[in-house]
Amino acid sequence: MPIVAQSTETTDWVSRFADEVIEESERRAPGKPVVVASGLSPSGPIHLGNLREVMTPHLVADEIRRRGYEVRHLISWDDYDRYRKVPAGVTGTDESWAEHIGKPLTSVPAPKGSPHPNWAEHFKAAMIASLAELGVEFDGISQTAQYTSGVYREQILHAMKHRGEIDAVLAQYRTKPKPAKKQQQKPVDEAELEAEEGSGAAAEDDGSSGSSGYFPYKPYCGACEKDFTTVTAYDDDTTEITYVCTACGFSETVRLSEFNRGKLVWKVDWPMRWAYEGVIFEPSGVDHSSPGSSFQVGGQIVGIFGGKQPIGPMYAFVGISGMAKMSSSKGGVPTPADALRIMEPQLLRWLYARRRPNQSFKIAFDQEIQRLYDEWDKLAAKVADGSALPGDVAAYTRAVGTASGALPATLRPLPYRTLASVADITAGHRDQALRILSDLDPADPLTSLDEARPRYDRAEAWINTHVPADQRTIVRDEPDVELLKSLDEQAQQSVRLLLDGLEEHWSLDGLTHLVYGVPKVQAGFSADATPKELPPEIKTSQRSFFALLYHLLVGRDTGPRLPTLLLAVGQDRVRRLLGE
Repeated sequence: MPIVAQSTETTDWVSRFADEVIEESERRAPGKPVVVASGLSPSGPIHLGNLREVMTPHLVADEIRRRGYEVRHLISWDDYDRYRKVPAGVTGTDESWAEHIGKPLTSVPAPKGSPHPNWAEHFKAAMIASLAELGVEFDGISQTAQYTSGVYREQILHAMKHRGEIDAVLAQYRTKPKPAKKQQQKPVDEAELEAEEGSGAAAEDDGSSGSSGYFPYKPYCGACEKDFTTVTAYDDDTTEITYVCTACGFSETVRLSEFNRGKLVWKVDWPMRWAYEGVIFEPSGVDHSSPGSSFQVGGQIVGIFGGKQPIGPMYAFVGISGMAKMSSSKGGVPTPADALRIMEPQLLRWLYARRRPNQSFKIAFDQEIQRLYDEWDKLAAKVADGSALPGDVAAYTRAVGTASGALPATLRPLPYRTLASVADITAGHRDQALRILSDLDPADPLTSLDEARPRYDRAEAWINTHVPADQRTIVRDEPDVELLKSLDEQAQQSVRLLLDGLEEHWSLDGLTHLVYGVPKVQAGFSADATPKELPPEIKTSQRSFFALLYHLLVGRDTGPRLPTLLLAVGQDRVRRLLGE
């Protein structure tokens, strides 16, 4: 039996929507599973902006499952949509792909080298794998399968019979097209990733073209398979439909009651599916808030099919930082798979869970990812000791697992920035990485690199794919003799104080205390003195000391955190490079 629907004592947005969805479902379809939905078009790489279309209903569905209700999260794969354009970067300079424009996505060959049977399946596969890693449970529905098997036949005939009513709704929003505004192209690392209006069908007409009246159905040509077709006649009694293809000139007359090679136009197709599936909750992008958008028009058309519009928020765009250096995303926009190469699923889930759907946020592929991981680890510590706020606890809980259980996690979640530094310095040498990581905490040393996985692998991937070569850390092979000779007495003393304390402080915490303490001791203070007890100039002395060490060790002004760098270089080599 379902648990009584009620919010937790948190103020998180997921619980509030779960309350509303449960209440609405019991009003519309008492005793039946709660249905939430998402729609994705595999017309190209499915990016992190599209992921919000899935994560929003997933989080709500998961909360409802936690309360004991049966839930179906439908993902409609709009793989029967037309192939509208060749995505930049996916097919290289091969212009022959343009010949497939107008065909269903499932009739377009897969990109070269793909093991999948067609274009749609190629891009669906990558998303399905990412959703599995993220713990997203769903029922996938191929619209190609639905249409070509005749599942929607009655709905299509119903739409054709009531085409006058549909046309009247659409006519309220038809206006003369305005000249397109010229927009400045944003670089990828500043761009906002948005789902195209209508699950990739924004450019699809609403069926109003043609001199024989309005028809909400678009056949795919029986000769060239393209949708450059115009319906020229339809008989309601016999269901005979005649169309002509403007691409190849082919024309035929068929019985729509027996014809499975076409689909309802988008603004009719979407509300038809709401009614057919009994969808209670489905979010949509902020582009749907404009007059005449598919969601707004669909809210009027769905009644023609005997259904009701789902409840659901308009979600904001997802921003991306640090993508300019990225090479793995073929289409120029990052996908969930790209993000999961450099971050654990828990962190990615948290980014979507902690912000209300109408709040935009950024996913970091640059140095910002280290700050995000620091924030995540601090939250984990607060949750563990009971000091986290209720809303933060809720977001954390939704990130680390689902109603089915916890997601696989790193056994020893060492700081991401430390792991990245180690991966940078060791350049793929696993034995060296394990040696350094074992020295981080001598009281509880790491015994296997597997204990730090998968977080270590993610940090290593970030270093290898998102940090430019000129920013990588290369430790000197030989001491900088000229620099060592030029040091004044104070600089020599600072190096000596560091060398004298190395053995006693050889751990991450110990070396942190040591490198910050040397300038304090030189100025006559205790190494344990707090910032409040020190004059402001101590910070200047610390910066100068750090810059000196970086020059002596890696030949630059900056680098990885010094305690990590010292551990990575090793005590013997540090002593040699510092002139001992």
